[in-house]
Amino acid sequence: MNDSLRYNYKAIELVVRLKNKGIKDNQILAAIEKIPRHVFVSENLANHAYEDKPLPIDKNQTISQPYTVAFQSELLQIKPNEKVLEIGTGSGYQAAVLCEMKAKVYSIERQQQLYLKAKEVLSKLGYHPMLFYGDGYEGLPDYAPFDKILITAATKEFPKKLLEQLKIGGLMVAPIGDSNRQIMTVVKRIGADEYIESEHGAFVFVPLLKGVEE
Repeated sequence: MNDSLRYNYKAIELVVRLKNKGIKDNQILAAIEKIPRHVFVSENLANHAYEDKPLPIDKNQTISQPYTVAFQSELLQIKPNEKVLEIGTGSGYQAAVLCEMKAKVYSIERQQQLYLKAKEVLSKLGYHPMLFYGDGYEGLPDYAPFDKILITAATKEFPKKLLEQLKIGGLMVAPIGDSNRQIMTVVKRIGADEYIESEHGAFVFVPLLKGVEE
């Protein structure tokens, strides 16, 4: 069996596991089946790419567990052509899933090495989100407002500047808590200064950091 076919089978098996864990959105499941997760990790980890677990990438960061990617994506309730801001591009895998969901993706990465690598990998796969090297805490005010905002790192609270860049009626999803444990939280902006929150279980993410690194 050639590598391509072997990875295809592994992707199908991963989708079955995600369904069994409660992921229902067929668009998300189709995206995860289609996207070659092994190209987002180093060659020595490629055989583990379709296991439902996080894996290390450069700069002491991780590519999120597939279930977590699917779960956050499902909470976003994305509709085609919505503007989605992702805070923390990382490997670029989550951005690829959002692109497959027909979102207009804007993604910020504070680590220059990760930003450059994600840009290269996504381009090779035919995905062209708007990628930015910068401080996720600042968001992208020049491109706001956003229909949806996704934070892919742990934060103690929803950053004020990001709340201001969320469209009224829009949703932001983030793991809220300390460095040891976070609660996946959805906030909906219902007015100029009005927000409502809902909680969706415990997770563990690397922390969201301010500033940029080369």
